[in-house]
Amino acid sequence: MARSEGSICKLCLVCSVIMNLFFGVNLYVGRRGLWGWKWCSDEVNVRGLSWSGRAAAEAKSAAAEECSGHGRAYLDGVVIDGMPACECNTCYGGPDCSLFLPSCSANADEGDPLFLEPFWKQHAESSAVVVAGWHRVSYSFSDQTTLSKELESLLRKLHSLLGNAITDGKYILFGAGSTQLLNAALYQEQTEFFDPADCSFQGDPAQWKNGTNTTGDIIDFVTAPNNPNGQLNEAVLHGPNVKTIHDRAYYWPHYTGIPSPADEDLTIFTISKLTGHAGSRFGRALIRNEELYQRMDMYLELNTMGVSRDTQLRALKLLKVITEEGGREIFEFGYKIMTKRWDRLRKTLSMSNRFSLQKVPPENCTFFQKVREPTPTYAWVKCEREGDRDCIEIPNAAKILGRGGSIFHDDSRYARLSLIRSNDDFDVLISHLESLVFFREDRAKIMRL
Repeated sequence: MARSEGSICKLCLVCSVIMNLFFGVNLYVGRRGLWGWKWCSDEVNVRGLSWSGRAAAEAKSAAAEECSGHGRAYLDGVVIDGMPACECNTCYGGPDCSLFLPSCSANADEGDPLFLEPFWKQHAESSAVVVAGWHRVSYSFSDQTTLSKELESLLRKLHSLLGNAITDGKYILFGAGSTQLLNAALYQEQTEFFDPADCSFQGDPAQWKNGTNTTGDIIDFVTAPNNPNGQLNEAVLHGPNVKTIHDRAYYWPHYTGIPSPADEDLTIFTISKLTGHAGSRFGRALIRNEELYQRMDMYLELNTMGVSRDTQLRALKLLKVITEEGGREIFEFGYKIMTKRWDRLRKTLSMSNRFSLQKVPPENCTFFQKVREPTPTYAWVKCEREGDRDCIEIPNAAKILGRGGSIFHDDSRYARLSLIRSNDDFDVLISHLESLVFFREDRAKIMRL
């Protein structure tokens, strides 16, 4: 009898294991299980795991394509044989981006902050977003606004942690990048878009500082740090007919010291230079005046019905990662990379008397709690030779793409080179600069002899 009872216990144990395996496998295979069975009250949970699991699997499959470390595969990119294909970095090609193209030009033209991409690869799990098909299909949130209150709260927390802007007593408005917010700041009435025929660009405001004809309305755009030279500009025009818009796109610790928090009437920031997500098109304005806030908000409602809800969700997720541990990790990461790049650039150009770099004084940074050398986004290169009147032609001839000083309404003896693109872009830039400095200059000396 005892033997019979033991056999029954063993049989029950085996049956229990089999059933657990069955239900476990069924749960992970899909919402209808191994044979298409539905599980009544558990169906919702199974479905939830199924759609999110499939979405995560698709994203992970694309991210798993290493592309030889010189490219990326994306869910919305080209698909070959059912798999996302590699999109190669500049100067690389082939199916897996392993083929280096030595004759290509270095891309130092665009201010695309790809140098922060490795940071997000290290934080792939915490920064990932899975979006259901029914997510925020409405024009507005449940409170009939187009701004996420949670995102607004997180932005205020971020600026408080960094000490780069005062948000108390300010309205926050979201825009599709800083450009849309700049247009919104110029918006006049509810149904009237800004008419460029009513104004003209007058260049550097310094030339108006002591001018006599300043009776008309003047809008002074102040970029701090400045694009292209990295200087922490201040407003130079003042008076009842002068309005000032401060562009603080680069006022982050990986580019410049933060001597004090910005506290202007209208300040514009963008996520592109903060996190590197230029493609998400998310900017925000800090506005002191309620009437101005209302006018800008009306412009955005008429223009795009606010910022994409998907973009706001992604920005929320990214900022949560940044604000963890006081927000230090991404800025230390970015500052370390930019410091190394500026060291390499200075070392390369120091071997030449043909070029010089802008001089930006060290700044006391309240965030890093030290005096630090600036690491601007762009190199503002001056061609020192008398014959190099159009400076951009020199790097262009050496297969270096940049922007001439005239684009910035400055002296054509200057050229701007972007330092924030991918590691591959920067390596090719330095390689071409070395060739320009060492090979071309030495050859020119030999010819003169």
